[in-house]
Amino acid sequence: MMNNLFSIFDPSTSSTLSSNWMIMFLFVIMLPSLFWISSSKFIISWKILLSKIFQEMMNNLKLFQKKNIILINSLFILILMSNIGGLIPYVFTTTSHIVFTMFLAFPIWISLILFSFVNKFNKLLTHLVPFGCPIMLSLFMVMIESVSNLIRPITLCVRLAANMISGHLLIHLLSSMSLISSMMFLLTLGIMTILMILETAVALIQSFVFVTLISLYINEV
Repeated sequence: MMNNLFSIFDPSTSSTLSSNWMIMFLFVIMLPSLFWISSSKFIISWKILLSKIFQEMMNNLKLFQKKNIILINSLFILILMSNIGGLIPYVFTTTSHIVFTMFLAFPIWISLILFSFVNKFNKLLTHLVPFGCPIMLSLFMVMIESVSNLIRPITLCVRLAANMISGHLLIHLLSSMSLISSMMFLLTLGIMTILMILETAVALIQSFVFVTLISLYINEV
């Protein structure tokens, strides 16, 4: 069992097609709902959630940075759908794959650094020394802030992947234990139900944390 523990994070379902990656396009199934006369309870709840996230991101962004709200909301929807889709049995969680999270974090970070380097070079350098920092500590603060800026995309992608992996591993271990006997199944059933509820909350929280950090990084440009 332990040799195959991480096989749940293998995106390859066959030698010809990795259909598990298609879970990223789960949001497409909601598009036909636009043609209905009245919305369902699920669509109404989804619209309320998106409006709350939209308002929260608008409050985080500065006035001249509010044009990036479409990018931030799109990232939130993509990550949230990938996280929730991974809770479906036998479906690969794309956000648990470090390649996918790096694909989300690194392009945004590189674009912000390049934009600041070309258009706001002086402001980029002033961010390396906090206001009111003593002269004797300036060199050390520059080194610390430089390292902090360099590891930002790493912390973004690792945080998201690690949080999704940890919960899925625990659920996978408990489900493997439940196959031992019917008594073990009854003992682990309640724990797995609680874990599924917690993982649903983690899926929402991690999506919100990712886009919130992105909005804070955009504000510094």
